[in-house]
Amino acid sequence: MDKARPGGRGGITVLRMRKWFFIFLAGLGWAAQARGDAVDDLMRDALRQHPIPGAALAIIRNGRTVKTAAYGMANLERHTPATPETAFEIGSITKQLTAAAILLLAQEGKLAVDDKISRHLQETPPAWSGISIRHLLTHTSGLKNYTGLNGFEAARHLTQARFIAQIAAHPLDFPPGEKWAYCNTGYNLLGYIIENASGKSYWDFMEQNIFAPLGMSATTRRDAGAIPPFRATGYETNRAGRFIVRNSDLTDVFSAGALVSTVGDLAKWNAALETDRILTAASRAEMWTPVKLNNGATHLYGFGWFLEPWQGHANIGHSGSTAGFSASLQRFPEAGLTVILLTNSDEFDIATKLAREIAGLEMQN
Repeated sequence: MDKARPGGRGGITVLRMRKWFFIFLAGLGWAAQARGDAVDDLMRDALRQHPIPGAALAIIRNGRTVKTAAYGMANLERHTPATPETAFEIGSITKQLTAAAILLLAQEGKLAVDDKISRHLQETPPAWSGISIRHLLTHTSGLKNYTGLNGFEAARHLTQARFIAQIAAHPLDFPPGEKWAYCNTGYNLLGYIIENASGKSYWDFMEQNIFAPLGMSATTRRDAGAIPPFRATGYETNRAGRFIVRNSDLTDVFSAGALVSTVGDLAKWNAALETDRILTAASRAEMWTPVKLNNGATHLYGFGWFLEPWQGHANIGHSGSTAGFSASLQRFPEAGLTVILLTNSDEFDIATKLAREIAGLEMQN
């Protein structure tokens, strides 16, 4: 999701760091279960075969967390092992929480998902007149994806008005509802709609209405001024195969992907999805309904969730990718299984690949 420039001199060799990983893994055994198992074997093999400095894992069966574990390093320079309490950037897993905030406001009657966005945002161009909140939630708005454009770096601290003005300068890629195309722009605009409809900052609304009620005390924004304890460092690899600290020149991903969390906090969020504590049953059903396009065809994406089956199993989930991090939350409702995996690796979608492999092992038991 971030648009960061890899580079840097020096670095830490992957082979040397892998040696450190397994010294710590053998000596400290951060896995919650005393004995190793097939999941531990899979993860340790993954750290050997992929550029993954560290990872944290939670496996939930029928509402009960049956395994928490951590592997490798949260920080290579300080030789800090990852633990289940390590906080990682979760990238686009943020989207399901942003979508939940929109549905909360809909439950309160402060907006409707079929409202046109011009009702809740100021100075929108005429070309956006047909775009609804639903289009933003389902990636069907036609808006240009800003994370592929210059001028949206976090260091610029764009205001809501400036962000809208800069995106408005780009024509729509297609008429609203015509196609599905992943679009971080829509989720940034949803963050502004949350602010305008609630009268609070996005961060305050999320804290007061989702994080605090669920006890998600380690979940916060990724800004340098709000660093939670035990936070993992993000790593990339350069052309020489060395780990380097991820480039700090990042895109501002705001409500599309700027949350930091732990497997424990995300397990609390996952548990809330089984109850009416945050969202009603009707809201949850709408969130997990595939979007219908203008031509009547459906696409297997809801409000911040992919709905594509995996190997014959119903799978509701989402990946998260920011510079130096890969995360995944995958629910398999028919099996009563959820796998949450957070890493400080820049290998694209590695967390979802491994989370599904772990789910496959769990379904064999």
